[in-house]
Amino acid sequence: MIIMDEVRIDKYLWSIRVFKTRSEATDACKGGKIRVNGADTKPSKMVRRGDVIVARKGPVTYTYKVLELIDKRQGAKLVPQYAENLTPAEEIAKLRAPVETFFLKRDRGAGRPTKKDRRQMDSLWDELSFDVPDDIAEQFASDFGFDAGEE
Repeated sequence: MIIMDEVRIDKYLWSIRVFKTRSEATDACKGGKIRVNGADTKPSKMVRRGDVIVARKGPVTYTYKVLELIDKRQGAKLVPQYAENLTPAEEIAKLRAPVETFFLKRDRGAGRPTKKDRRQMDSLWDELSFDVPDDIAEQFASDFGFDAGEE
């Protein structure tokens, strides 16, 4: 095994499975979604042991501490050897939050909703329940290495 002193951030994020592809990791760096030790970063930024990486993916901001450097993709079970997940439980809870997208079908060319239409849509929103079943919440929590009961 080759001992490295530093590795590119995009390669590291891909290796520890934060992103599915290296190009996704590169795009996240370019898009300002990755911070290393509190500073925005480019994909070519070199990370070292002990660095803290903050990655924003969707509604959740993940935090990782670099334990060991690696530039080859690792199996999911080996990732804890290379990165410590410091993501707070409140951030993971956002994954269990209700899905806030709601689509009402409107006829093509109907234009903007009228005041009456808006009131009907608002009353529909008020009647909806966004409770996530416990088994689904537990599955999300276990997928991300958290206990579903901690908050």
